[in-house]
Amino acid sequence: MLCAVYKSLKKADTFLYVEKRDDFSKVPKGLLETFGTPIFVILINTEKKTSVAGLAQSDFIRKFEENKFYLQLPPKIEDLMEAHRLANGLDKVPDVKF
Repeated sequence: MLCAVYKSLKKADTFLYVEKRDDFSKVPKGLLETFGTPIFVILINTEKKTSVAGLAQSDFIRKFEENKFYLQLPPKIEDLMEAHRLANGLDKVPDVKF
């Protein structure tokens, strides 16, 4: 299956996968407004990849076929200070009053 991949200028590390190049008819209007003007990146054959958009090939194809598009969001950035505080039995956010 071929997919056209687009990046967002509004949202860093956010990509949109669609069935056909320049065909956004299956993508909800609200999502396109938030995504901004799609910038074409590449046309890929998902059948030749073991993983696509950070997912196993079979998972990507299943999700893509459900909606006829796929939105790849950036990975969540781990808050190391929060993890350290929780590991030490403290609140996520310190009680600091200035």
